[in-house]
Amino acid sequence: NKALTAPVGPQGFGLEKSELDTEIEVTYGDRNFTLKHGSVVIAAITSCTNTSNPSVMIGAGLLAKKAVERGLDVKPWVKTSMAPGSKVVTKYLEASGLTPYLEALNFHTVGYGCTTCIGNSGPLPEPISRAIHAADLVAASVLSGNRNFEGRVSPDVRANFLASPPLVVAYAIAGTVNIDLVNDPIGYDPNGQAVYLHEIWPSQEEVQSEIRRSLNPSMYREQYADVFTGNPEWNAVDVPGGELFAWDAASTYIQEPPFFQNLTQEVPPVTPIVGARVLAVMPDSTTTDHISPAGSIAKNSPAASYLEGHNVERSEWNSYGSRRGNHEVMMRGTFANIRIKNQMLDGEEGGYTVYIPAMEKLAIWDAAARYMDDGTPLIVLAGKEYGTGSSRDWAAKGVLLQGVRAVIAESFERIHRSNLVGMGVLPLQFKAGDSAQSLGLTGFETFDIIGLTEEMAPGQEYTVRATAESGAVTEFKVISRIDTPVEVNYYKNGGILQTVLRRLAA
Repeated sequence: NKALTAPVGPQGFGLEKSELDTEIEVTYGDRNFTLKHGSVVIAAITSCTNTSNPSVMIGAGLLAKKAVERGLDVKPWVKTSMAPGSKVVTKYLEASGLTPYLEALNFHTVGYGCTTCIGNSGPLPEPISRAIHAADLVAASVLSGNRNFEGRVSPDVRANFLASPPLVVAYAIAGTVNIDLVNDPIGYDPNGQAVYLHEIWPSQEEVQSEIRRSLNPSMYREQYADVFTGNPEWNAVDVPGGELFAWDAASTYIQEPPFFQNLTQEVPPVTPIVGARVLAVMPDSTTTDHISPAGSIAKNSPAASYLEGHNVERSEWNSYGSRRGNHEVMMRGTFANIRIKNQMLDGEEGGYTVYIPAMEKLAIWDAAARYMDDGTPLIVLAGKEYGTGSSRDWAAKGVLLQGVRAVIAESFERIHRSNLVGMGVLPLQFKAGDSAQSLGLTGFETFDIIGLTEEMAPGQEYTVRATAESGAVTEFKVISRIDTPVEVNYYKNGGILQTVLRRLAA
């Protein structure tokens, strides 16, 4: 209940207590059941890290064994999957005799790569997806992955919880996160007897005993002996010869990036930022996954339109993470996270903004493309901890390719700040006590950054002039977060890539 009723934010969904009883009846196949807020609809033993740990994988198998022996099952609305980090896991689960118990609870091995924690769990069954949206439910996923950013696991799921593999099995049996696993029954046996988690949770001694019995070094030697040659599909890929990569203009996965187009040997002069428009006003704790999502590509998004225009069937869209070699997809996916809230649209959810010259609501990429056609530079306004989360390079590359020249934030996550500089995007920080809100900035102003010249220095103070549609002017000071002389050089060159290439060509 705490997360469901906590204020809206990174750890809360803002439900009223009276809303917790909201429910909807669902028919799926030959089963009828009720979904509520907190219902677990995805339970995934996934991640290349946790699922390579024998203790937690054997623990999950032992818990599944005890649950099956007590007559427990997963709830019919839970989509389950297991994607170990290594084929060795499959070997020792088979040797331990635990695989049949995991499969009895529908934890079948679906593969050995990135799955649920990068949005590759696949769509929910249509009746369940439809019910979640009809009742506006805060449905949940529980996964043993290492990422639970908003909108990443599934477009139908708003609450995503990271847990150990044994707990993933436990929550799949419970069917809800709205439960006290210490004091509430996890389920009931065929005789109606309550079963508690502590009754089926394996002891450390049981886990270690099974590891000693089932694991041996030969499993690792056998699986990794031909790791570079043992994949027939990969080996069958036709690789053209030559010293340079042969770009395929028809590929929707890999395209030649545009970062070196029109590159000159000479470093160009610093370009002023004048008459800039705001692409988005982002709240506190905007993550790199909000900026550049890695998960599935949403229907009706600019990236989806691009793929459809190249005759890619929806079943083959894959994820942003899998198409990171194609800038055409990635720049369209920047700020396309389905859960972001651009404050220019009063908190409306989704990757949209206002194209101010026409006061038209557009997808952020579509607006950015129009501004670039107009020759209008763009900026982003943001709150605290802008760029927190994964150190994703595309969160900086994408905004550059959308025409963003500067980001003005209350504070930056350190790696993302560095990545912005490395792509030639100017990170500017409000002075202490200032913010877009305190200064009365709405995002509908035009912005001039005064003092941006060849004589720029680390930590330099600039004046920003914001002019409202009424003609009212607000001026405020910002601090350049180009922190070192080396970064000044990167910025003047247009980024670290251009700096290195000019140095090599000199």
